[in-house]
Amino acid sequence: MLHHVELWVPDLARAEATFGWLFTELGWTEHQRWNAGVSWKLDRTYVVVEQSPALTGPHDRMKAGLNHLALHAGTRADVDRLTAQAQRNGWQLMFADRHPHAGGEDHYAAFLENEDGFEVELVAG
Repeated sequence: MLHHVELWVPDLARAEATFGWLFTELGWTEHQRWNAGVSWKLDRTYVVVEQSPALTGPHDRMKAGLNHLALHAGTRADVDRLTAQAQRNGWQLMFADRHPHAGGEDHYAAFLENEDGFEVELVAG
């Protein structure tokens, strides 16, 4: 089981608005908070967003490192509801021409990206 993931972000408030909304909608709860960061937890796994002073550049999902987080999102109806709401909460739908099967014919998901280029995949099932 995954223990935690830490994401360094250029703007904590912006990251907290997008990730905080999403994690809360998916049933995660706030776990920790400090001046430079916040985390959300589900079961024994947590995700941290932190605005580190050691950050050297913007996130680029197309370079070596993290491409995206894939998260269980419930049913297909849940994915549809979250996709619509996400676009009002700082996320943009990616691959709209292939949505909700951008991951393949048998894969029902929404691929979303926030202003800082972080991608999440909300997976049904």
